[in-house]
Amino acid sequence: MYVVPPPERSDLGSNGDLRVYQTWKGSNIFLLRGRFVFGPDVRSLALTICLIAIPVTIFCIFVARKLMDDFPDSWGVSIVVVAVVFTIYDLILLLLTSGRDPGIIPRNAHPPEPEPLDGNMDAGSGQTPQLRLPRIKEVEVNGITFKVKYCDTCMLYRPPRCSHCSICNNCVERFDHHCPWVGQCIGMRNYRFFFMFVFSTTLLCVYVFAFCWVYIRKITESEHTTIWKAMVKTPASIVLIFYTFIAMWFVGGLTAFHLYLISTNQTTYENFRYRYDRRSNPHNKGVVDNFKQTFCSPIPPSKNDFRAMVQREPPLPPRSVAGGFMSPNMGKANDDIEMGRKAVWADMGPAMSEHGDGKHGNNERLHVKDGELGELSPDVRTTVDEQSDRPSMHPRRSSWGRKSGSWDMSPEVMALAARVGEQNQNGGGSSSGSGLVIENRPT
Repeated sequence: MYVVPPPERSDLGSNGDLRVYQTWKGSNIFLLRGRFVFGPDVRSLALTICLIAIPVTIFCIFVARKLMDDFPDSWGVSIVVVAVVFTIYDLILLLLTSGRDPGIIPRNAHPPEPEPLDGNMDAGSGQTPQLRLPRIKEVEVNGITFKVKYCDTCMLYRPPRCSHCSICNNCVERFDHHCPWVGQCIGMRNYRFFFMFVFSTTLLCVYVFAFCWVYIRKITESEHTTIWKAMVKTPASIVLIFYTFIAMWFVGGLTAFHLYLISTNQTTYENFRYRYDRRSNPHNKGVVDNFKQTFCSPIPPSKNDFRAMVQREPPLPPRSVAGGFMSPNMGKANDDIEMGRKAVWADMGPAMSEHGDGKHGNNERLHVKDGELGELSPDVRTTVDEQSDRPSMHPRRSSWGRKSGSWDMSPEVMALAARVGEQNQNGGGSSSGSGLVIENRPT
């Protein structure tokens, strides 16, 4: 039988392995063989570029070019040059925001090992203890305790201020939000460029808006007419004035909102979810230090080398599952916290609360310094908070959905079995052809 060989690809290694960006499990889109990483809605980036470039082009052709003759020396030329240079700078910031890794935490290849449930079985009983995968663990950074959640999709415990983006399907460090206008998540590694892009877009709108009015004023003075007649003679200026006025409310309001977030060291996600104005913000270091942290601190390197060759991992060793318990959502793209769905752990708790009321004494916490936490992989670098959000354990169940711990025979079956036994003792030969059906019923 002839087998068609696989097509040769120039971006594969000598050993035939794929690169990381080719086997990426998130929803990202890669360009130039993994050099640029975008979100799944990268098409909206083209719309954003058009909304910036087209109005500036109209401004340079119908407004700034005619102002060159109204200003002496090189002042008229500078109006066009500033508009063009500022637009290019704005588009570069847009690409730096959209085309780079926002701070994606690499997902683990295997789920973490379940931990034994303390206190639910005697040490000398000889039975396999029940295992659990804690939904929440606690870490302590600079004396402040944070609760970190387990991500079923990425199979890791998220660091503080990290969240899972349901659009890109990645856990992102210092997740702010997913911006559809740039087609990318906004996180630790591109938030600075995002704010600079929004702020520069606001200044560009103000620039175009102001010089459109300057041109209308020049027409009024040169032709000695009213401002309304001057506006009729330059319809391009009127369109740009309305367009930039509306845009200034959008990008200007967004700039003001993010200035507030930076001054209080919050993210958009934290502001809408936690409401730090009602309680103290553990990340707030003061206005000056907050701005220094956002604009002056070095940008951490990416945790992903998208162009690296995929390493062949050894197979996961078999693990015992007798009496064990694993997360029902393990490996599924389901994030109950970010996507607004009720957690499976919460569904289990009320039904089996009688099995999880035991006292547990494991309240130790891991002390780390700020910046040294990194990604919280399933290597147990944190400890379980046993007093809150503990997942409740189900007892083992049979394939019929009934408890498999205690089974008894019904009284009718017991009586039938006794009669058959008496017949056998009395020498009844017909018992060899009779069948006895025993029904198991849970007590």
